[in-house]
Amino acid sequence: MKMTVDFEECLKDSPRFRAALEEVEGDVAELELKLDKLVKLCIAMIDTGKAFCVANKQFMNGIRDLAQYSSNDAVVETSLTKFSDSLQEMINFHTILFDQTQRSIKAQLQNFVKEDLRKFKDAKKQFEKVSEEKENALVKNAQVQRNKQHEVEEATNILTATRKCFRHIALDYVLQINVLQSKRRSEILKSMLSFMYAHLAFFHQGYDLFSELGPYMKDLGAQLDRLVVDAAKEKREMEQKHSTIQQKDFSSDDSKLEYNVDAANGIVMEGYLFKRASNAFKTWNRKKPDHIRRWFSIQNNQLVYQKKFKDSPTVVVEDLRLCTVKHCEDIERRFCFEVVSPTKSCMLQADSEKLRQAWIKAVQTSIATAYREKGDEAEKLDKKSSPSTGSLDSGNESKEKLLKGESALQRVQCIPGNSSCCDCGLADPRWASINLGITLCIECSGIHRSLGVHFSKVRSLTLDTWEPELLKLMCELGNDVINRVYEAKLDKMGIKKPQPGQRQEKEAYIRAKYVERKFVDKYSMASSPSEQEKRVISKSCEEQRLSQVRASVHTAVKSNDSGIQQGSDDGRESLPSTVSANSLYEPEGERQESSVFLDSKHLNPGLQLYRASYEKNLPKMAEALAHGADVNWANSDEDQATALIQAVLGGSLVTCEFLLQNGANVNQRDVQGRGPLHHATVLGHTGQVCLFLKRGANQHATDEEGKDPLSIAVEAANADIVTLLRLARMNEEMRESEGLYGQPGDETYQDIFRDFSQMASNNPEKLNRFQQDSQKF
Repeated sequence: MKMTVDFEECLKDSPRFRAALEEVEGDVAELELKLDKLVKLCIAMIDTGKAFCVANKQFMNGIRDLAQYSSNDAVVETSLTKFSDSLQEMINFHTILFDQTQRSIKAQLQNFVKEDLRKFKDAKKQFEKVSEEKENALVKNAQVQRNKQHEVEEATNILTATRKCFRHIALDYVLQINVLQSKRRSEILKSMLSFMYAHLAFFHQGYDLFSELGPYMKDLGAQLDRLVVDAAKEKREMEQKHSTIQQKDFSSDDSKLEYNVDAANGIVMEGYLFKRASNAFKTWNRKKPDHIRRWFSIQNNQLVYQKKFKDSPTVVVEDLRLCTVKHCEDIERRFCFEVVSPTKSCMLQADSEKLRQAWIKAVQTSIATAYREKGDEAEKLDKKSSPSTGSLDSGNESKEKLLKGESALQRVQCIPGNSSCCDCGLADPRWASINLGITLCIECSGIHRSLGVHFSKVRSLTLDTWEPELLKLMCELGNDVINRVYEAKLDKMGIKKPQPGQRQEKEAYIRAKYVERKFVDKYSMASSPSEQEKRVISKSCEEQRLSQVRASVHTAVKSNDSGIQQGSDDGRESLPSTVSANSLYEPEGERQESSVFLDSKHLNPGLQLYRASYEKNLPKMAEALAHGADVNWANSDEDQATALIQAVLGGSLVTCEFLLQNGANVNQRDVQGRGPLHHATVLGHTGQVCLFLKRGANQHATDEEGKDPLSIAVEAANADIVTLLRLARMNEEMRESEGLYGQPGDETYQDIFRDFSQMASNNPEKLNRFQQDSQKF
């Protein structure tokens, strides 16, 4: 209820004025109590929500652990991975909701209580003080005697001055009351409206996420029904088999033992045998019979045994062709037989006479077979005695400084075309698609969410926080640039853009524009030039290319000695004009001809993206993606280098961010085993190293020389990159030891990465200076 005080009554200081003051002051006091209570409840809700998010993350990590454990079951692993990824997205949405709640309810209302209500209280104190002084002046004026002219004049003057002061302060007090009463409505409604919009965005995102997951869940449900039927069928078969085996006569089981010389696994016969010690005492261990009972097998013309399945087999007889086997009846134990070789003999004991006969026959048959197949078996023994190269090869493969609110809105809307919605033209858009680099109205942003994050990633320009490299990416593109690509044929086709408010028309138009790409000018491009064309074009460019490569090698080495080279205009880390990802690391004689030097008319979308990534040309990169380029396309002519690796070589932080936002794999490596993080470390690009670590790059991966990024940075004495890598590794170990999977890390780690991100995007010359200073020392 809005309560105001009349200014005229204030001048009269009437009882109505005093009554109104009393009523207003009581109302304000009650309002303060209500707001304090609401803020406390909001804080409790946010704390509980954060605790819920932490517990939810731990639960989600448990699902991921279960998925990794189920790696041998593709269905379970894929399903659990998809579900854990979706739950991670919901955790992110929850986190965003709580952050926006803190800004809209806690921050705004607390500011209202601390600022506006404090001013009201201060004005009230002054009013009460001057009111008391006025009362004292009136009493004194009334008490002065008529014949004391001097006291009369003094009392009159004091009363006049006090009344004047009272009226001034009383008017200010009434003004403060009326302003407060007017402002309270807007402040309360503004905070609550922002809070409700945060909920709206949260439920929109959750709905879109699970709508996209819905078809997969439906298919999984149908597959699960089949699995249940198959499990019931397997259960019946197992029960039947169990019943059949249970009915067998185990007393005669020994007679059914068989040996198979041609067994697929090479094992002729296997089973438990007791073995007499081969020392001088020739004793059987009576106290610990498990010490002499071993699992024996005949395989590959050898007699071997092992105690446990994972133990390496111990060879008793190297070559059965040189052995004989015989019964042993002259010792106190039963069922014994001896295998004799030219160098030693082995006394063994079976569990029954039938088992002994079976083992003796198996050994004799193996000896005969070994003689018949002497040549082939010798070759097999040679192969077994030397480790294969294949096994060796397989063993070798074993809180940021963010921009938010009106600051991000103003900067992005300054880009040409961004002052109106990219799809419908509505003015003052407050949403953005970060992977496309465009601004959107709230209605179009909802439609973009429904497309899925693989087509458009929507973020608020006023409610969300913005990393510096992401904001710089938005400023590099814009509605005009993207519409020139995605609406290239719009006028030729005679299609008009939908108007604001036409929801169905918008949905059809946006889907046709970004999903079906009907308005993209699909010019003809050859998938790949022929080998003859490559040789002709490459030959004409050979001299120029070799000179560029030599210059790049010289400058790259110089860069490792003196620090990274970065421009101060756009945050790009400069590199000499070279194209090949391997030209910085390979000898000149081993370099392949690069298809990047071919004429642009031969470029397929993947190669166009590859080339534009090095050239730091974001419009060309967006155009290549619109033409269907695979963001993870690898150039077979240049050691499987990717567009992201080319962006590293080009030295542009924004280009790397654009590729990552569009699904580039931050851990995809070239044939030398080097991923983007390796290349950024070699070239000393500190900003890119920071970006890749934030985006989940694996810093433990090693290249073909066995070097990980940290060892490369240490060799190059690059203090900044060594610091980043060690901090990231330490933070990772701390999170693993404390079980805080998915947590961003401690405050020190976050602060340092904030500083590096801010400098890499806005003040790259500082990184350059710090790098040069570190080299001096």
